[in-house]
Amino acid sequence: MAGESSNPGTVEEIFKDFSGRRSSILQALSVDVDKFYSLCNPEMENLCLYGHPNGTWEVNLPAEEVPPELPEPALGINFARDGMQRHDWLSLVAVHSDCWLLSVSSYFGARLSRNEKKRLFSLINDLPTLFEVVTSRKTIKDKPSMDHESKSQNGVNRSIEGEMKSTGKLMQESSEDEEDEHGDTYCGSCGGHYINAEFWICCDVCERWYHGKCVKIKPAKAESMKQYKCPSCCTKKGRQ
Repeated sequence: MAGESSNPGTVEEIFKDFSGRRSSILQALSVDVDKFYSLCNPEMENLCLYGHPNGTWEVNLPAEEVPPELPEPALGINFARDGMQRHDWLSLVAVHSDCWLLSVSSYFGARLSRNEKKRLFSLINDLPTLFEVVTSRKTIKDKPSMDHESKSQNGVNRSIEGEMKSTGKLMQESSEDEEDEHGDTYCGSCGGHYINAEFWICCDVCERWYHGKCVKIKPAKAESMKQYKCPSCCTKKGRQ
């Protein structure tokens, strides 16, 4: 498959490979979801969703060699596409993709020591699963206090360099308290943890939070917006 990396051997290399593949699949299931959906034609043969460590993804037939070079993703994800609600189908693909990511990391980490395996799993476990991101299990809706206090005067939710401003006051008195408050908040695009030194913006429709850089929104632009809609919500509106 195009885009595959060399054999990672250390904990850091394997986690980097995992993160790259995970980000690629998340791109397919969120930002590029319409393209991904159209490629999964049920009239085609068994198709698989591949995420590559270089940030690219593809829908393709499974590897022909037996056994394959790497564990293969779930076969035939396209067959169930038209028999389910779109969101349910994407959630199903996300679950199978989570399993595939773990199997690839386990394959690469077969020769790691016991402690190294624990460290690798700890790194992986710190990231939300694709299923959690796709189904919004890790969103601002789990943090009602944050949602209430982070509304800015012009209606756009945002965080600039760690300072959530609402009616002229800081959301938290210290950055440490802020990190604790938003510890379960993840970017709806890349799935990364909330970091108080980065600019974040919240969609006024689905209430998911995003890194400004992931959705190409800068603080100055956010200040001039009366309402922000994330790429997914804009896409959904276009399909209606």
